[in-house]
Amino acid sequence: MGNTVLERVRALLPAISERARTTDESGRVPEETVGELIDAGVFRMLQPRPFGGQEADPVEFYEVVRAISAACCSTGWITSVLGVHPWQLGLFPEAAQTEVWDPDPDTLVSSAYAPVGRLTPVDDGYRLTGRWSFSSGCHYARWALLGALVVGDQGRPVDFLTVLVPRSDYRIEEAWDVVGLRGTASNDILVDQAFVPRHRVIRNYDQAQLKGPGQRINPGPLYRLPFAAVFTSAVTAPVVGAVTGGYDSYVSMTKERVRLSLGGGRFAEDPYAQVAIARAACEIDATILQMDHNIREMTVRAAEGRDIPMELRLRTRRDQVRGTERAIAAIDLLFKTAGGTSLRRGSPIERAWRDAHAGSVHVANDVERTLAMYGRGALGLTVEDNLV
Repeated sequence: MGNTVLERVRALLPAISERARTTDESGRVPEETVGELIDAGVFRMLQPRPFGGQEADPVEFYEVVRAISAACCSTGWITSVLGVHPWQLGLFPEAAQTEVWDPDPDTLVSSAYAPVGRLTPVDDGYRLTGRWSFSSGCHYARWALLGALVVGDQGRPVDFLTVLVPRSDYRIEEAWDVVGLRGTASNDILVDQAFVPRHRVIRNYDQAQLKGPGQRINPGPLYRLPFAAVFTSAVTAPVVGAVTGGYDSYVSMTKERVRLSLGGGRFAEDPYAQVAIARAACEIDATILQMDHNIREMTVRAAEGRDIPMELRLRTRRDQVRGTERAIAAIDLLFKTAGGTSLRRGSPIERAWRDAHAGSVHVANDVERTLAMYGRGALGLTVEDNLV
């Protein structure tokens, strides 16, 4: 049938590319761009059908994210992060989904998953207080998914939850002044003693066990996939997209570039440039092939009602973090061999280099820790982690 959303998005890419520098310098994706992406249906790709979504193949979603990120990584990043949240919301109780999407199925939800919030049990729910950083695209969202710990009588954490909070219950504080992904406006969220009813809470342990109350109304295979696979892939996809955009710019530039030193000549004839292109292209292709293959295998197993084994979950995380690592190796190589032109602020290669490196420091891209988990599993040791 084809990726119809991707076809609509391709028509938007020239304008997104033209706005990339302004997005980077202003620190925010233009409202016009977000509106165009909403109209294209991007944010409904992983949204449940009962609430106006498409329940699309997640591989198609990541394909769209990579295409947008190649034009502007900040735009691709908030597309991916805001676009993956409807999938997680589909695991919440029906009442929470109704509360968010009944008024408007295009409602966006941001997140900050670090468990820095404090939840105190009260009648019919909790009281939430905390401050969260790095909530990408929060200015476009009317709700937020926030990580929090339930604190017992002894003052010790007894459970780790993700809670859903409306915009009226938190304030956003401008705190985003960074080197890369500047346009994501990943600012801070502050909550002070907000009441959270029980239907707006999901246990991270249950989620890691591939369970969620929302599965009763959203029984499709999409909502039987591991959070660790779906979310972390949404973090790597923009990085790979940014590097792909940098690669395309490098190839285009190299075709026309003439050497002004070392005897002159066209860069296209330089074997070192040719080798750099080959290596970078191979890293990008290998990343996409491995990541898409793993997500497809998970989706097929979920559709057939089969278990998703730990071996596959660990392999998916292994290939996802290695995908980020490969993408960084590719853009580093291109940045180095592009010469002084890659230093110009705002050039596509320079921006791709900054944005890819910024995305690589996300907790989902902790390469060594994730590879150690894979090694533990391969050696028959127990692996306990919420991101697997």
